[in-house]
Amino acid sequence: MLELNLGGVPEEQGSERPEVENTIIVGSGPAGWTAGLYTARANLNPLLITGNELGGQVSLTYEIENYPGFPEGLSGPELVERFKQQAERFGCTVEYDHVVEIGVDAYPFTVRTASGQEYRAKSLILCTGASPRKLNVPGEAELTGRGVSYCATCDGFFFKDKDVIVVGGGDSAVEEGLFLTKFARRVRIVHRRDQLRASKILQRRAFENPKIEFVWNTVVTAIHPGPDGSVARVTARDVVTGEERELTTDGVFIFIGHVPNNELFQGKLHLDPEGYLVVDRKMQTNIPGIFAAGEIMDKVYRQVATSVGQGAAAGMQAERFLAETEAEGYPGIHVDPREFPDPREEWAQEPVTS
Repeated sequence: MLELNLGGVPEEQGSERPEVENTIIVGSGPAGWTAGLYTARANLNPLLITGNELGGQVSLTYEIENYPGFPEGLSGPELVERFKQQAERFGCTVEYDHVVEIGVDAYPFTVRTASGQEYRAKSLILCTGASPRKLNVPGEAELTGRGVSYCATCDGFFFKDKDVIVVGGGDSAVEEGLFLTKFARRVRIVHRRDQLRASKILQRRAFENPKIEFVWNTVVTAIHPGPDGSVARVTARDVVTGEERELTTDGVFIFIGHVPNNELFQGKLHLDPEGYLVVDRKMQTNIPGIFAAGEIMDKVYRQVATSVGQGAAAGMQAERFLAETEAEGYPGIHVDPREFPDPREEWAQEPVTS
């Protein structure tokens, strides 16, 4: 067990938590669980704080067909449970809590949670992911939960034999549209372009499904309730002609991308102009000892498999960082870590945006 003599108590698995954690992992998506697995197998006794959504976005996915090793596919919740069991088997401790603040101005770092807990940690692995992007049109917020949804897996059952609209044209939109055909009478996919961005296999399935129709070159500009207070219709605008029309519907499912969950990091860690954490190929942020993995830093691939790889890399780098720190010491125990040289490779060093 690595012990940096920073006030922590050497610990055997199953005993009380140390005064200073070796590694705290923030987030419970595929990247977080994998980082937990790798650091646990390195005998670092990591602490994983789940966040508000156990498993992150993958837990809301109906069926995963492209994760290696499962040729028959499996559901998102099933995969998350397997991730969790494997990480816990090797000694990853799980706290069902939500991080509300991290302190990076002193070492060890500080992590505070919604339940009032405060932890100190020698390294952090940030896996907070991303959240669904909103349309930000009239009626959307008011009708969320009353016909507006961002999760077909969660809400599809309530639309049996009904008419629904899916907004978007990428993999998520088409996947969720296909899932909704299990319940809905008709699924119209409304896309602002004249062709989908989804993978070819998903496009083929959608085009061949008799329940799916497409509304091209169109955006939803407002969502309206009916007499019962739930969704009844939308206003749609043709982006080519500018013409507006109303489409009746029982539900609106929105899949137009995601925004990074970066509230904890603004003004503290380097973010790119879109708000994603900037890391190098070693998953290092601009502060020594803080690493990131998954969709909080990946705006390109956004796959379970890539998040797992990033989580593995972050876990391995955290282990190496702790070994080096044990041998050489942190650059300074009582100095603001933000003042130390950026450990990342030169190409990843970008200015802070907040």
